[in-house]
Amino acid sequence: MWDAINPHTGLRRIDEAFPHEIRKSTKEQEMIIHFHCGSTFQLVGSDNFNSLVGSPPAGLVFSEYALSNPSAWSYLRPILLENGGWAAFNSTPRGKNHFKSICELAETEPGWFYSALTATQTGVFTDEQLQSELRQMQSEHGDDFGRALWLQEYFVSFDAAIMGSIWGDCVAKLEMAGRIGDFPFDPRYYVYTAWDLGYDDATAIWFYQVINGDLVVIDHHESNHKDIPFYAQMLRDKSKNLGYKYDKHWIPHDARPRTLAAGGKSMLQQFQNEKVGQFCIVKRLDTQEGIQAARKTFPYCKFNLQTTEDGLEKLRSYHHQWDDEKKVFSVAPEHDSSSHSADAFRYLSLSWQIPAKTPEKIGLIEGLQKGSIQNINFGALKNQYFAKLRRQRAGLN
Repeated sequence: MWDAINPHTGLRRIDEAFPHEIRKSTKEQEMIIHFHCGSTFQLVGSDNFNSLVGSPPAGLVFSEYALSNPSAWSYLRPILLENGGWAAFNSTPRGKNHFKSICELAETEPGWFYSALTATQTGVFTDEQLQSELRQMQSEHGDDFGRALWLQEYFVSFDAAIMGSIWGDCVAKLEMAGRIGDFPFDPRYYVYTAWDLGYDDATAIWFYQVINGDLVVIDHHESNHKDIPFYAQMLRDKSKNLGYKYDKHWIPHDARPRTLAAGGKSMLQQFQNEKVGQFCIVKRLDTQEGIQAARKTFPYCKFNLQTTEDGLEKLRSYHHQWDDEKKVFSVAPEHDSSSHSADAFRYLSLSWQIPAKTPEKIGLIEGLQKGSIQNINFGALKNQYFAKLRRQRAGLN
C-alpha cells in the first residue's frame, strides 16, 4: 500500500492521497506521515498491533480484514471507544471467517454501516471482462472451484473453498454425512482436551468425548494473551457449570521446556500445580505426519455445531500458501489465524484413542439432574446404595 503505483498516472498512490505540500515530515521506513495540522497517518501490519496499544488513534482502517489478525481489533477497540474514534473494515471474502462475522454484525448493530458491492454494481469491469475472468479461472482451477473463486473475488461470495485448503474436503464430507450438527456433551462419558499453547499467539483447545468408537467434539475455545491460571479456571468453570468430568488433557511436546509468564516453571509444571486433571505430552511428529493423522481421524468425528462452529471454520480455512512465482503450493501450511485451532486438532488426532475406562455410570438423582438416566435400573440403583453403606461403615467417603 505504501509503494503502490497508480497505473493511470504513474504516481505513488500515497503521494496522490497526501500531497507533500500538506506534510510536515515523511518517514519511509516507519511508513508514517506527519502533517502540518498535527495529525499523522501510519501503515501498520495487523500482526504488529501491539505497537499501537497505548496510542490514541482517531480512526483505524482495516484493509483486507479477512486476512488480518482479528485480535488487532479486539485490543484496539477500547482506545476508539474511549476517545470517540471510528473504524472501517474493507475486504474480499476468504470463507466464513471473522470478516463474515463482522459483516453480519454491521448489518444489524446500531451505529454501524454495511455495504456489499459486486463487480457489476461498481462498474469497474465490463461484462466481457468478467466473463473472460470466469473462463480463465475455470481453465486454471476447474469448473466448480474456478466459478467459486470468481464469485468470491467479484461477487462478494463467502462460500468459495479456500485455495490450498488442507482439510476443507474432510469437513465437507462430515457435513454431507450428517456428522456436524446436534451432538452435545454426554455426562456419562469423560471429557478429553487437546491444546495448542501460545502467549503472543493464540491458545486453542478442543474438548471431545469418545463414545462407541466415535470422537464427539463437544466444545472449542481460542483466546490470546492469557496465562495458565486463566485456562485452569476455565476448565474448573466448565466442570462446575456444564458437568465436564475430565480424564486427560493433551498438550504439545514443547510444553515441557517452554514457560508461559510464570517465573521459570514450564507450562507442564504450571498445569500440574493447578490440579485440574492429568496433563499428558503429545508424541512428537512433524507437521505433515500430523496433517495425515488428522485426515485419518476426521471420519471418526462428530462435531456439535453450536459450540464448535468457529473452530470448524478455522479447520476449513487451514491451507497451504500459494507461491505465485513457482506456481506451486508451499509444503508447510500458512501461519495465520486458522493455524492455532488446526494445530490443536493435529495434536488431538495424535493422541485420541478408544479409552480403556468404561463409561461413567451415573446415579439416578444425578442422572435426572443432568437430563439422562441411561444405564440406570433398579438393580444398579440397589448396588449403588449398598456400596455406599459399605463405604460409610469402613469410614470412607
